[in-house]
Amino acid sequence: MNVPLLYPDVDKLIHIIQEEEVKIVFTSAGNPATWTRILKNNGIAVVHVVSSAKFAKKAEEAGADAVVAEGFEAGGHNGREETTSLVLIPLVADAVSIPVIAAGGIADGRAMLAAEALGAEGVQVGSRFAASVESSAHEHFKRRITDSNEGDTILTLKQLTPVRMIKNKFYKEVDEAEKRGASVEELRSLLGNRRSKLGIFEGDIEQGELEIGQVSAAIKKIQSAEEILKEIWEGYTETKKAICYGIP
Repeated sequence: MNVPLLYPDVDKLIHIIQEEEVKIVFTSAGNPATWTRILKNNGIAVVHVVSSAKFAKKAEEAGADAVVAEGFEAGGHNGREETTSLVLIPLVADAVSIPVIAAGGIADGRAMLAAEALGAEGVQVGSRFAASVESSAHEHFKRRITDSNEGDTILTLKQLTPVRMIKNKFYKEVDEAEKRGASVEELRSLLGNRRSKLGIFEGDIEQGELEIGQVSAAIKKIQSAEEILKEIWEGYTETKKAICYGIP
């Protein structure tokens, strides 16, 4: 289960997780020291998402079982440091002794192999599965992903909580508000109408918050999760053979 710690009523979510005996929890956007020990004391494995080596060390100190090193390219909530995956992954891998999972800009086997070469022991793929048949996202959002081109996403709301989204009418409202010096309270009010739910799950691609990574520009079709996994694995093994053994 994925739990952004900035969400309201996070204590209630943690209680439900314990009641339902969830085995693995990915936490993000908050201090891992707040809940990690409580979850682990209930036999739950904890993986914390980080955007810097500094925060990776804090997650390890808090008792996290692994960290996700999520680069600037990733969709949704992101780090203020704006460190790309190419730089971040080796920094984090060198900083901690727990397993490192790479995220941000990974959608095929080539990127998976690159992440491994940089020191990651696994990858987290978000944007590509958002456009899968099994995804609970609205079809309009999935189609907007496959229609995306290079440069269609942007990291914004840096005053509040940085988030990468597709540029649309809602983004323009945010951009205009930031340019005129809107307060944090005004920006919060813009987000107050469950904008991500409106865009991702209800399909309003103009007034909703369309959170997705830069790699959306490379996603051109909606596929089943099985097809995606097979393509990633085949791409990974073929690329590895070509690099290591010169096999085309």
